[in-house]
Amino acid sequence: MKKLFSYLIIAFVITTACKKEKTANTITADTSLSTDSITEIAKEAWIYGYPMFYNYKTIYANAVNKDAKEFVGGFNKFKSIAVSATPADTLVVTINNDTPYSMAAINVSDEPVILEVPKIEQDRYYVMQLVDLYTFNFEYVGSRATGNQPGKYLIAGPDWKGKAPNGITKVLKSETSLIFVVGRTQLHNPKDAVNLKRIQAQYKLIPLHEYENQAAPAEKKYNLALPVWNEADYSSPKFINVLNSLLQYTTEDSSEKTLRARFAKIGVQPGVNYDSSKYPPETIKAIEKGIAEGKKELESKIDNLKDSGSLFGTRASLKNNYLNRAIAAAAGLYGNTKEEAVYTGSSTDKDNQPLMGSNKYILRFSKDELPEAKYFWSITMYNLPKRFLVSNPISRYSIGNKTDGVKYEPNGDLVFYLQGDSPGKSKESNWLPTPKSGRFMFVMRIYGPQPDVINNVWKMPSAEKVK
Repeated sequence: MKKLFSYLIIAFVITTACKKEKTANTITADTSLSTDSITEIAKEAWIYGYPMFYNYKTIYANAVNKDAKEFVGGFNKFKSIAVSATPADTLVVTINNDTPYSMAAINVSDEPVILEVPKIEQDRYYVMQLVDLYTFNFEYVGSRATGNQPGKYLIAGPDWKGKAPNGITKVLKSETSLIFVVGRTQLHNPKDAVNLKRIQAQYKLIPLHEYENQAAPAEKKYNLALPVWNEADYSSPKFINVLNSLLQYTTEDSSEKTLRARFAKIGVQPGVNYDSSKYPPETIKAIEKGIAEGKKELESKIDNLKDSGSLFGTRASLKNNYLNRAIAAAAGLYGNTKEEAVYTGSSTDKDNQPLMGSNKYILRFSKDELPEAKYFWSITMYNLPKRFLVSNPISRYSIGNKTDGVKYEPNGDLVFYLQGDSPGKSKESNWLPTPKSGRFMFVMRIYGPQPDVINNVWKMPSAEKVK
């Protein structure tokens, strides 16, 4: 985990020189805080902001950075992939391999956007997960939430008070103006890619003025421009301006009034420039200590993560647990709410030893241990500490109950072989390749989980080391 977080260290710059004051939208210093207070607030702010930083990394690549391979031409445009993910896809950690993505960064600062989806055949699962800048899953469109019928959904920001036009299925309100949509559409098998492309081409994002054949509205102006993504900035005082820029696209929830006021004491204020040259060395050291403490706590929680089911959801369901929100972003950004999909997995075996590519394992589900899923379930392999897919000679990155050719035992059990080399031709149908060396982990995704799965009554079996 140390390598995973070595590039995630983010420095907050704070105040301690003289009485705090604003001039020309620039924050100056504040000596009323002790270094211990600065450290504690910095730790809180680092954990609070962590999910936003890495959500914005994806938004930036998708809609802002013209040189990124993920760039689609700006906001409010889908980028769809009609094949399963491969080890070359490294923008998002623990990427999903079952349901190819249709992703879009949406900006509703000026006006709402209409999400249009087509009718989809009943045996194909799909979902549109709407994630606000905080990374709350604030709404869903798809097989579970709205069915497979066609629909037009108006996505609006926190300041919109208009009336939905005729033909709108539902209004979806976000508390932030920057939104990321994670669309997933089931791919039955490689030959199904043609059908998948046809469906993905019908996912549309239409600005409200275009939908109504009206003139475009005036563009909202912000004090700070959207930041350029630069990993090095997050280890320096430059970071505070990035956070202050992103906070311009949020609203202050009533439950966070006290928290935001506390953050403001160290210079975290939406749209206000932050000049790090105003602060003495002891302030910077206090901030760095707070970041280190936040990083240590987050790292320890991820190392011991067993169940991620409660880490993803709405603000109300997460109850403003900012540490859990940060854990979710670090362990698997854009995870679904548990009613949509449940995630479980492991990086250790039955004896609580790390899973190693130099070993061979079996993962056995008795016929009574198979999870109940309305749609399907799968297990995906990842290397550690990077959490990327694992290259292998058969190009298989996940396996599950819908995988072509999977064989059950005569008694109904299902056995998967987790190892770097082939278990033999007769068993390759049930082989999920691991790295040939180093640590690894696997994640099980259950789509349309039933009550026993949602409520943690069902438990996934542990991998067993074999000779």
